[in-house]
Amino acid sequence: MNPTTPSSIEAGLARLALVLLAALLLAGCPATQQKNQKQTETFDRFEALVRWNQPDALVDFMHPDYLAENPITQLDVDRLKQFQVSQYRVRQIVALEDGSGVDRLVELRMYHVHTARERTIQYVESWRWDEERERWMLHSGLPDVTQGR
Repeated sequence: MNPTTPSSIEAGLARLALVLLAALLLAGCPATQQKNQKQTETFDRFEALVRWNQPDALVDFMHPDYLAENPITQLDVDRLKQFQVSQYRVRQIVALEDGSGVDRLVELRMYHVHTARERTIQYVESWRWDEERERWMLHSGLPDVTQGR
């Protein structure tokens, strides 16, 4: 078979087209990798703040639109400060199909600093990617420590 026959040229062009298509698809990967890296960093920072009982700082992760509709009161923050987190466990992660958000079901084991009684609560963290701010923002409130009373 002659290497310059029409069928071998067509096959070579088809391979070239596939390689170019793959290169174009991979060109978008750095942005996706950066978004994924920011997601991991944001979730890790948020978890650390929950573990170290910094509820004032948790509010900084919340989207301004969410806060405008669902203001966090000082009572909410003070109530959360009465607890120490002994365990933070992500029980389930549900990603939106378009990649713009993640909902995480989190289980917190915490004890009341005044009574030393432990309590386990669950809450959902609703994270959404904010294109304008280029960061992950929380669209849910603080953990509800009054749950299960």
